[in-house]
Amino acid sequence: MAERERPDYSAGKWAHAFRPRAKGEVRYWLLKSEPETFSWDDLLASPGRTTHWDGVRNFAARNFLLDGMAVGDEAFFYHSMTGAQAIVGIVVVVRAGYPDHTAFDRKHHGYDPDSKADAPQWYMVDVRAVAPLARPVALTELKASQALARMALLRIGRLSVTPVTAAEWKAVIAMSERPPASSRRATSPKRRGAR
Repeated sequence: MAERERPDYSAGKWAHAFRPRAKGEVRYWLLKSEPETFSWDDLLASPGRTTHWDGVRNFAARNFLLDGMAVGDEAFFYHSMTGAQAIVGIVVVVRAGYPDHTAFDRKHHGYDPDSKADAPQWYMVDVRAVAPLARPVALTELKASQALARMALLRIGRLSVTPVTAAEWKAVIAMSERPPASSRRATSPKRRGAR
């Protein structure tokens, strides 16, 4: 296989996702999947609750898989393109980026005649399910959170793989551990004298 030259990621909006890591540093990501194609339940039913994350055909998302992610990183599993778009679970990266074989398969919907086994263009990682969130966190809730105003998912919705900052990760986990804001408002007691 031809040696691939790593792009210079030192500048630009995604530089933080590629900077050198501190020893033992875990980074966070978000992976989108259409539940009709591959759902959280499908992952749980997979052997070892593990799958390869294939079919990514966007260069920015590909670069996150190949040059950004490392074994031990964690990612949110996000159900996209459905009526209830939401973050539903957490996965861990168990194998770093390697060539996506579906790009070489003429019968696969992700086939790319420009990607060759000796010079692949597309890559994937392997992920294993860790746990579902305490409850799914819907896209509408994510959009309503001030803490997530800069989240890549909300700014660049077309990418199927995006970085998540540590602060955003903690905010989403905290949101999943309390009822949605709409249900908190519906069940909050009336103030004395309120009509």
